[in-house]
Amino acid sequence: MKLKKLIPELASGIIDAGFDKEPKEIQSAFIPKIKSGVDIFMLSPKGSGKTTALIIGTIQKLKREYEEAPRAIIITSTRDKAFELEEQFKILGNQTSLRTFVAFDQGIIQYQKDEIYDGLDVLICTPKRLQELVNINGVPMTKINLIVVDEADEVMASPHHSIIYRIGDGIKKAQVVFAAEEWNVRFETVEERLMKNPVFIEPSVE
Repeated sequence: MKLKKLIPELASGIIDAGFDKEPKEIQSAFIPKIKSGVDIFMLSPKGSGKTTALIIGTIQKLKREYEEAPRAIIITSTRDKAFELEEQFKILGNQTSLRTFVAFDQGIIQYQKDEIYDGLDVLICTPKRLQELVNINGVPMTKINLIVVDEADEVMASPHHSIIYRIGDGIKKAQVVFAAEEWNVRFETVEERLMKNPVFIEPSVE
């Protein structure tokens, strides 16, 4: 996956951020797949670049601000990880008009609901807070076409992970992406219930 194949605003953001012009192996494999719309399991060790791949792929897929309702939900394990993801979005997508927002546990839920309804493209959240927001109709689902779970093994260990099934069951046409360091037995249910012919992306074994 070459920079020239990315939207110009994203390519410029990558260069401005000082990232390597040649993407890592996992990124080269992942970015075209997320663009194609297939469901994906991305299994790769820590430090291999999978989180950056998720962000670049999401920016490339969404491209620019569009209407008010979110088009992508990214679920991750903790508040700190959610804010780390948002910071990378701001860095790599600084020349795009994409809008992000973090909804996290113990934040003021009405404020978060209001911010979501004010308009955004990417909602980044923890599973617990997503469940709480959905329970009060705090996330419009009409435009969601991408559901991403980062650190998926940790998220699926959360007592609130069932929200993923809830939203996945309700949004039949959404692309589903799971990223983790390695395969987890819980992913078998995800594959059976939420995915259709998923692609498995893993680093090559030398």
